[in-house]
Amino acid sequence: MENRREFLHQTAAALGLPLLAAAPAAKPPELPVAKTGSDVGSLYPFIQSQAVQKDFPLSFLRDEFRDLAAWKKQARGKLLDLLHYAPPKCDPRPEVVETLDRGDYVREKVFFNTTPDVRVPAYVLVPKKKNGPLPALVALHDHGGFYLWGKEKLVETDNEHPVLTDFKKRYYAGTSTASALARQGYVVVVIDMFYWGERRLLLDDDPADWRERPADLTPQRIAAFNQRASQNEQLVGRTIFAAGFTWPGVMFWDDVRTVDYLLTRPEVDPKRIGCVGLSVGGLRSCHLAALDDRHTVGHTKAVPGLYRYLDYPDVASLAMPAALLVINGSKDALFELGGVRACFDKLRACYEKAGVPDKVRVRMYDTPHEFNAAMQAEAWEWLKKWV
Repeated sequence: MENRREFLHQTAAALGLPLLAAAPAAKPPELPVAKTGSDVGSLYPFIQSQAVQKDFPLSFLRDEFRDLAAWKKQARGKLLDLLHYAPPKCDPRPEVVETLDRGDYVREKVFFNTTPDVRVPAYVLVPKKKNGPLPALVALHDHGGFYLWGKEKLVETDNEHPVLTDFKKRYYAGTSTASALARQGYVVVVIDMFYWGERRLLLDDDPADWRERPADLTPQRIAAFNQRASQNEQLVGRTIFAAGFTWPGVMFWDDVRTVDYLLTRPEVDPKRIGCVGLSVGGLRSCHLAALDDRHTVGHTKAVPGLYRYLDYPDVASLAMPAALLVINGSKDALFELGGVRACFDKLRACYEKAGVPDKVRVRMYDTPHEFNAAMQAEAWEWLKKWV
């Protein structure tokens, strides 16, 4: 069968039309690619175009929001919807499996339920000197790219591994902050966040040292585990999304349910509960204060769709009228300095509009990403004032 080109040529000849050789198609000129300075390169303009261009629709600073309680109900409801994770409330069914005298306080190893199916490990630190019900704190550990331990980052333990000790020196000025707070008279609870410590990712063929965390585990083996966990974090996150829920949902609801457990403790004053954390622990503190009104103070992973409605300062302001202290380092490479200052300004404006400007403090230290001794001193003073 004749092909199309031959047919056209024969038809043109029969009609006495001139034959024209087909010229090669001209290659369209390539458009210059503008430099964006973004990690997503040339895709940034499109992504940025989809972001909220003006103020966030559910920001308390919008003129239509005048009643704090009504705004909190609407904004908190949207945040809860976006988490796509709302397990039913349950009896925590706590079980104390270990009790250790630490001098000024008693450390309990406890397991309790945060959902009907999820049971989390925790340390609970109870001061020995009690004068009636005590103030209580949920202490929230960091990310740090350090997965082998979780709650132990904040709590003194016997025979602490030198690698963990060095980690505390780098990020916490060598202080086990939960233990320091227990010595100041707070009941403190610290859980292992999902994917950390006793809830870390273990594969079927993992060796005994990664499973048992012996005292002679080498720094090289710890680094190898942390590297493997870091590489698999994105896979776990994508798998969770594919299953229809969110990692932040798990993280934040575990923290809210930890407050439920605290309220069952006879030593705890239910009207004096706060939270404190560094890095992801600060993010967890922000959301815990935002999602749960049982807090009297808050201290500063991505929620899908959040930026369609609320910025992170808006989320933090859901804690209002509770007191909020946010500390950041001007040399913290994880956060752009101009953005941090803009967040500070927005938080102050929200608390001003709510009529409680004295209940927020935002502070910048000339430091990297850490919770150093000076920061801790300011935080402990803030907790003493408000909890």
